[in-house]
Amino acid sequence: MKWWTTLGLDLVWLLVVAVIGRLSHGEAADPVGILETAWPFVVALVGVTVAVIGFKWAPENVGPGALIWVGTVLFGMWIRVSHGATAQVAFIIVASIVIGLGLIGWRVFHRVRRNTHG
Repeated sequence: MKWWTTLGLDLVWLLVVAVIGRLSHGEAADPVGILETAWPFVVALVGVTVAVIGFKWAPENVGPGALIWVGTVLFGMWIRVSHGATAQVAFIIVASIVIGLGLIGWRVFHRVRRNTHG
């Protein structure tokens, strides 16, 4: 799998998470609002993915995917807070779980599919 496909799948998931988060809090899911919510995590995701690629690790594998997940959450939260937004404990827990479900979930599916179909 090409690294940009991996990054694209991860980016789509982060945007889905932003939409779900905004809608669950009664906020508009317009493009500007979605980007306002997602941008710290998008920046973190791109940075961590570039680092994983730099180490020559396949970003579609579960191990590097776990690093991408943890790095995205940690750096995304740091960027978010450094720019004046809040990060309550409940938000950190829920965001970590939901982001992880997508970033690790598609990788597990890809691995199972690859092992099943050769």
